[in-house]
Amino acid sequence: MNKGKALRAGDTIGVVATSSPATEEVLVKSIAVLESWGYKVKVSGTCRETYGGYLAGTPEQRAFELNAMFADDEVDGIMCMRGGYGAPQILSLLDYDCIAQNPKLFIGYSDITALHAAFGQQAGLATLHGPMATSDIAHGLNDWSKQYLMRAMTRPEPLGQILNPPGEELVCLVEGVASGPIVGGNLALVAALMGTPFQLDTRGKLLFLEDIDEEPYRIDRMLTQLALGGLFDDCAGVIIGTWTDCEPKKREGFTVWDVFQNIVIPFQKPTIWNVQIGHGTTNMALPLGVEATLDASGCRLTIEESVTV
Repeated sequence: MNKGKALRAGDTIGVVATSSPATEEVLVKSIAVLESWGYKVKVSGTCRETYGGYLAGTPEQRAFELNAMFADDEVDGIMCMRGGYGAPQILSLLDYDCIAQNPKLFIGYSDITALHAAFGQQAGLATLHGPMATSDIAHGLNDWSKQYLMRAMTRPEPLGQILNPPGEELVCLVEGVASGPIVGGNLALVAALMGTPFQLDTRGKLLFLEDIDEEPYRIDRMLTQLALGGLFDDCAGVIIGTWTDCEPKKREGFTVWDVFQNIVIPFQKPTIWNVQIGHGTTNMALPLGVEATLDASGCRLTIEESVTV
């Protein structure tokens, strides 16, 4: 895999808007926090744009600026401003050759799942599923999330075992041990890529999934789509993250737990539940595209390879 360098104090982080817009107030706050961590910050123009009410600029603008961040020798790493919606719109407009030739640590989650998948498969780039500028950093990361983000960003070594904060126990859904690169992210985005040139390749890989504000019947629909598309047949194991505000809202019935029991467990791939990664209070950084070992029987997830050099 291509890897960006580990970030040091004085390096420049490029903040880029690939999806939805944010307010100037929150953007300024996020820049101040990153600067207080010792980094210079370069902000793309679309971080201050709004297009159609829910996009930070046109697809062409957002793709141009993301391409420019990778090509810019002054930029050492790239952090997404926020998720929301819009990343899939720019996938066909990105210069994957340029990205492969200029590997940089790329950080984001949620809607950014589409970019993680494309970068891993089209540019061979290892990326970091982790907190973003205005969504998380501007509002203050809890100590557990900040610890994992800083370790992943600044140390060119494997993260080792991913440990939940106290009080959040990992649960084994299917016993067994599996190894391979981790892929995936937000379930809605993984489902949205099905049937496209950017469909997630899970062959021999550990599939990570999380989501927010989706009722169980919608999660059922998306997991069924992944199952019909062969993603659970192909994967080596399954890592289940957080499911914030995913309770039934209008009727009693299946919970998210029930849906995974019904759809994922029958594939009998080593599976763990409740890794504190995703849209929860704790959002630990998770390297994508590098080797990891899932010991579901022992409820252990270990990152065996660094995401940076």
